[in-house]
Amino acid sequence: MKVILTENIASLGNVGDEVKVAEGYARNYLVPQKKAIRATPKNRKLFERQRAEFQEQVAVEKTQAEELAEKIRGAVCTVAGKVSEEDKLYGSVSTRDITEQLEAQGFAIEKKMVLLSEPIKTLGSYIVPIRLYADVTSEITVKVIPEQEES
Repeated sequence: MKVILTENIASLGNVGDEVKVAEGYARNYLVPQKKAIRATPKNRKLFERQRAEFQEQVAVEKTQAEELAEKIRGAVCTVAGKVSEEDKLYGSVSTRDITEQLEAQGFAIEKKMVLLSEPIKTLGSYIVPIRLYADVTSEITVKVIPEQEES
């Protein structure tokens, strides 16, 4: 089934692209979530009229993402965790922990934006990329420190 994208989707394309997808994917996900519309002659004409609005919206979102990337660049998140004698964490530092620390610093970041290839399981300092928009990425530093035990 052919659809016209109304949002940028990393695996498919950008706003306004006409792409061919599986019928179930379009019917059950893209169309109900308003991420795409069916590519009919009527919808093509309608979309051509709205294309300028979509492009303006994309430009605004990208500008906001670039501004946030500048603000967040170099941010340091400190996560404390219980450790064993070998400086290994009991558990791990995940995208949720990083997101919570960034929100505490005033950055509105979603879990899916944090590009953590695997959970962090040892103490140390790590560079973690954050994808704020399709082609806007920034890096933050995550410091994992031992949790202070109260006596």
